[in-house]
Amino acid sequence: MTTAQSPEPSNSPHPKSWPSKLLGGAIKLLLVLLIVGVAMAAYKYQMDTSPKAQRQKPPRQAKLVRVLPLVKERCPTVVEAMGPVVPARQVTLQPQVSGKIVSLSEALIPGGIVQAGEELIAIDPRDYQVLIRQREGDVALARKNLKVEQGNQAVAQQEYELLGEVIADEDRELVLREPQLVSAEAALESAQAALQKAELDLTRCNISVPFNAIIQEKLVDVGATVSLSTPLATLTATDEAWIELKVPTGLLKWLTIPQKNGEVGSSVKIYNTLAWGPNRYRTGRVVRLYGELESGGKLAQLLVAVEDPFCLKPENHDQPKLLIGSFVSAKIEGRVLEDVFSVEWPYLRDNNSAVWVMDDANELDIRPVEVVFSGPERAFISEGLTEGEQLVITDIAAPVAGMPLRQAEVEGEDAQQETQMALDEGKDQ
Repeated sequence: MTTAQSPEPSNSPHPKSWPSKLLGGAIKLLLVLLIVGVAMAAYKYQMDTSPKAQRQKPPRQAKLVRVLPLVKERCPTVVEAMGPVVPARQVTLQPQVSGKIVSLSEALIPGGIVQAGEELIAIDPRDYQVLIRQREGDVALARKNLKVEQGNQAVAQQEYELLGEVIADEDRELVLREPQLVSAEAALESAQAALQKAELDLTRCNISVPFNAIIQEKLVDVGATVSLSTPLATLTATDEAWIELKVPTGLLKWLTIPQKNGEVGSSVKIYNTLAWGPNRYRTGRVVRLYGELESGGKLAQLLVAVEDPFCLKPENHDQPKLLIGSFVSAKIEGRVLEDVFSVEWPYLRDNNSAVWVMDDANELDIRPVEVVFSGPERAFISEGLTEGEQLVITDIAAPVAGMPLRQAEVEGEDAQQETQMALDEGKDQ
């Protein structure tokens, strides 16, 4: 008979419940967080209390610039303009009598120079010489008829006195042959006028130059038969030429424009760089202002006179010739401005409304100014500057009012220094 045996005791520990496991994990997490927190606090304390190497910003260097002293000046205004050269006088010769051309002057070729009064063309005069002889005969006959009628009137006067009769005035004129005498006198005057016309036509067979001129165009030759409407030659005056310049209406106030003969207008320098070179010019004078604007409606037109355009006078033989039809530029001298500052255009800033000035503290002052006149190369400033101030003429890449400046002792000093300073400024930025 068997008996029941009791179970053997086990050596393995009893499994923990889940609350015990959760409590143990929480304790471990708190220990880790505590250790990390202590470590971070220790690191922060060390960083806060340890000495630090501080980076110091280098001192700002003064910009090296060139300057010019500002001085008040007495400045003449100059107005630039352009326009064509036109003849002061030009004429196309036409005969006053008809006939055959029998001779021409050797100067009658394009470009030929002729003097006033010089014979240019001759028309066959024989018809007019014959006509003069006819008119002389008519005059002689009319003079004889007048003398005969004067004798008849004397006889009629004697007969009237012998009769002793009183008659009406109208009858008296007929009796004394007064109408016949008036008719004879008129016939003589008409014959004499016809003779004068024939003599005048004979002189017109020789066509002369009306003024000193250059031949622009030859239109006839020897042997041609011409009438009153036949053009013979075109002549252009050589004593004077005109230039029609176009000028903005706002600049007319600076110029002297004559209003009547005898007044002297503004002086003008005329340039034709392509034909003459850059430094050669002719001089002229403003003589009139046209009474209307040019076709665009924005520019006024000035008339400028230039003497001896073709350089025919000995004193002008080395001057450039001003040819008709050429297009030239001009500089017109205007009124003189007193006590203004003359500044070249590259030194004006901010759309030509300001300049850079180096003040007494050696700092940049961006100074607004008033430009009273804008010339081709310079602007004249009336307000905003003081005599003796230093005008900065060096370009600055990033100008800031108040930035320190350093004046270059010699023009063009230390370009390398300027380059290095620009590089340093770029690094700082």
